[in-house]
Amino acid sequence: MPSLIDPRSELDYAVQQIVQSPSDNEYLNHLIPAIKDASRGGRGQQLLQSLNQYSTDRETEIEKICNTNHQGFVSSVNQLLQLREGTVTLVHEILSLNQSIQSSTERLAEQKRGLVESRGVRQNIDEATQALRDCLEVLRLANQVHDLLGKKSHYSALRALDELQNVHLQEVTQYKIADMIQKSVPATKKLIAEAVMTDLNTWLYRIRETSQFLGEVAFFHTEQRRARQKDRAETDDYLSGFKLNSAIELTSDETDEFDPLDNEEVQVEFTPLFECIHIHDALGESDRFRAEYATTRRQQKDLLMPAFITLIDEQGANLKGLLEGIAGFAIVEKATLERAPALRSAADVDDLWDSMCQTAIALISKALHEVDNPEMLLKIKGAIALFVQTMNSWGYTSAAVDTFLLTLFEKYAELLKRRFSDDFQEIVSTDDYMPMPINKLDEYDKVVNVSWYSPDKARDDLSFPCVLPFSQMYPLCCIDIRNFLNQFYFFSDDHFQHPRVIDETLQASLDELLSEKVCQSLVERLSSQYLGQIVQILINLEHFEVACQELEHLLVAARSTASAGGTIALKATEEFRNNKKTAEKRIFELVNSKIDDLIETAEYDWLAPALETEPSNYMQTLTTYLSNIMGSVLLGLPTEIKELIYFDALSHAATMILGLPLSAEVKRINPNGVAALAKDVRYLTEFVDTLGNPILGQNLEELQQTVALMQADNSEEFYDVSTRNKKYGRVDAMNGPVLLEKYVCKLPFRQQATLYLIPLLLF
Repeated sequence: MPSLIDPRSELDYAVQQIVQSPSDNEYLNHLIPAIKDASRGGRGQQLLQSLNQYSTDRETEIEKICNTNHQGFVSSVNQLLQLREGTVTLVHEILSLNQSIQSSTERLAEQKRGLVESRGVRQNIDEATQALRDCLEVLRLANQVHDLLGKKSHYSALRALDELQNVHLQEVTQYKIADMIQKSVPATKKLIAEAVMTDLNTWLYRIRETSQFLGEVAFFHTEQRRARQKDRAETDDYLSGFKLNSAIELTSDETDEFDPLDNEEVQVEFTPLFECIHIHDALGESDRFRAEYATTRRQQKDLLMPAFITLIDEQGANLKGLLEGIAGFAIVEKATLERAPALRSAADVDDLWDSMCQTAIALISKALHEVDNPEMLLKIKGAIALFVQTMNSWGYTSAAVDTFLLTLFEKYAELLKRRFSDDFQEIVSTDDYMPMPINKLDEYDKVVNVSWYSPDKARDDLSFPCVLPFSQMYPLCCIDIRNFLNQFYFFSDDHFQHPRVIDETLQASLDELLSEKVCQSLVERLSSQYLGQIVQILINLEHFEVACQELEHLLVAARSTASAGGTIALKATEEFRNNKKTAEKRIFELVNSKIDDLIETAEYDWLAPALETEPSNYMQTLTTYLSNIMGSVLLGLPTEIKELIYFDALSHAATMILGLPLSAEVKRINPNGVAALAKDVRYLTEFVDTLGNPILGQNLEELQQTVALMQADNSEEFYDVSTRNKKYGRVDAMNGPVLLEKYVCKLPFRQQATLYLIPLLLF
């Protein structure tokens, strides 16, 4: 829009102000702004024209004035000319100055514009520099996070990331980089979580790799504790009643501290786990981490358990490695529970422990059929016991393993029974069934020490060689019985929670072995026809009965406190006792059979024409036989048994001899025949009298009285009850008349009829 004031009027006014200035300074003060305004507005020429116009107007005025006053006018003209000359000069100077000022003003404006621009650029540079510094700091911290990740300083990286997010990023929110970095924070946190999990997985892998060695170290420490406890028990009997992991043992072993997780052999550092827990807690992912860790440990547990094992490898390395691996794994779990209770619960740890135990039991049970050696089974039990004792010291329960040990013990008992059954059978079958000869004192001591035998003579009164009453099988069986007992109780060493089962199984097994493999085998050999063997079997049975009685006392003393009190009665004791009667009967049978054979050789001529001067051959042989068996074969028997055998043999012999004249084949007997029988009876009586036992002679009374009846002058006395009871009380009421009938066959018919009727009247 054009200005309402005429620019020429403005210049005229400015010229008037310049010209009318009272002083030079004021003149310049008005002149310079006018020049600047004219120069700025491009009106410099107009200013000159205004000045020229002003000058022309003044000249006109002056000329008018001069016309009235010429002289003054001339003077004024001169002055005016001078003034004009000065003005022209001044105008030139002003123009020059104006030009100079204009040039300076332009330069100054240019410089000022450059200065303003420079100040703006500088401010922008400063702002950009500060922004760059802030962004560089953010980038530095972002790079530092990754550097710390590279250095495995996961927690430091997380703290740096937190500082970056909550502090430094807030200062550069106006920049794009802040948004970029803010968007990368979750990914960086994920990187940290993955990195720490990678380190944890590496740690877990190393833990899994060192689990077996850790278990081996723990087992070695338990064995050392066993040795120390054994030494303490040998020093103090009171301590022998306390087992490993008991309060007394733990207290006694306090001075020997040992940490399986931190020792010269192995060091388990839990820093990666703690760092992982801390980082996931800081990330707010504790629950997820806990679940992932539990899953990982279950997977590692599954990887730890093999598909199968063998129990017959050299030194049991397969089973040992399995148990050591389980122990190391469980120890790490228990240590984790103690150090980080928020990560692992007792239920989680116990579940893993139960799972590993069940799997191990299944693997061992599956491979158990390979084992046919009780010593190998004892080693297996020892390895399991060491495993249980080690884990009990870490607070783990062993109920499942203890129950499995029962199965192991049943297998062990069966193998032992099978082995000793074969041994007993071999001993019984290869015995010579002769009294055992001893040539030296040390042999005698060995036999007495292993056998339950109480010698009749003192040790110092013995002379060698000598003979013991039992055969060689008895001390051999005693040795096997002692070994059987010891090996049975070997199973209870170290750790076995069912001692009562051992006591009961041992008693039942002993009964079975002694009854079926020893006693029954001996009874089966009673069918032998060799009297000496039967006698030796009887003697052995006698000693086995004593051994069983001693075993009953030994089992009472050796049984555990958990077993019921009272006495122990082995069924085998009664078996041996009863079968002694069987052996005695068999001896009676053989002796009586021999007697029968000898008496069957008797050749009496009941109608002999002349008297016999010597006893019959069979009678001499019979007495010789009875004398020989008493002095040799039956010598080792107890006195009461020998007398019983003799008593039965003589009774049987008397009955058989009496049966000779009673035979249906003998029709008649004359006095010579009776005399021959009487001579043999006297011979037998004299032999019995030499034995020095009056009771044995009672067996011959019937035979003696019967012969006396046949030789009596008045045989009718037999039919008189009072007389018969006095003289012939032992004569059978039926046999007497029969013999008298044969002997008196020449009597009249009336007397013969009387003899037939008398027995009927007697009954």
